Amino acid sequence: MDKPGWVVCHPSKAGPWSSLVGACREHFGIETLHLVSRLDRETSGVVLLAKHKGSARRHQMAIQERQVEKRYLTILHGELQEEQIVKQHLAKDIESEVASKVAVRRSNSSKSAETIFKPLATGNGFTFAEVIPVTGRKHQIRAHALWMGHPVVGDKLYGQADDVFLEFIEHGWTERMSDLMPMRRQALQCQRLSFHDGPVFEAPVTWDMAQFCEECIGVSAASAVQSI
Repeated sequence: MDKPGWVVCHPSKAGPWSSLVGACREHFGIETLHLVSRLDRETSGVVLLAKHKGSARRHQMAIQERQVEKRYLTILHGELQEEQIVKQHLAKDIESEVASKVAVRRSNSSKSAETIFKPLATGNGFTFAEVIPVTGRKHQIRAHALWMGHPVVGDKLYGQADDVFLEFIEHGWTERMSDLMPMRRQALQCQRLSFHDGPVFEAPVTWDMAQFCEECIGVSAASAVQSI
């Protein structure tokens, strides 16, 4: 499925149409669906679902054993001039008020993480980039982007003060956020999911990221992706 950047993957108490899994169950009339891959609420793109537990388990194992290549697209603050390979451990951000936030730091519980950022186009203080997460840690791309000094456009948690994220959780999008962020959601998309010796799933560039690239960077996102 090509998940939009405003819906959670897991079923929630808000009803069947409030999550990707719930909406798919309703739309296709399938009682049981298993999430093979998942994305954060504001990350759009390819999410894999399975109708059978055995199939879900096999594909999940392939992901865990790194027999899958994931390709993301993102828009970053600042102009990235060359490919960057970030190899930095991630652990819970002990200085943050947000319990789910991670940061680049070493600790007894930190985990190794590697992310490759490849600029596709730059302009007006922004970069449209391809991202390859070599590992699959929680919030890895967003935390590594912040560490580089090029946070993801529209990211309320990595790149803004904690109070901005907490305000969004409490009140939703506010006028203050319009002044701070040029996009209403984080500009991050899982564009391609490729199993070694298996199926390949792709999604077109989401409309909001494509529009941002056209208006703010002066480039066609679709054309830039074709150059990969």
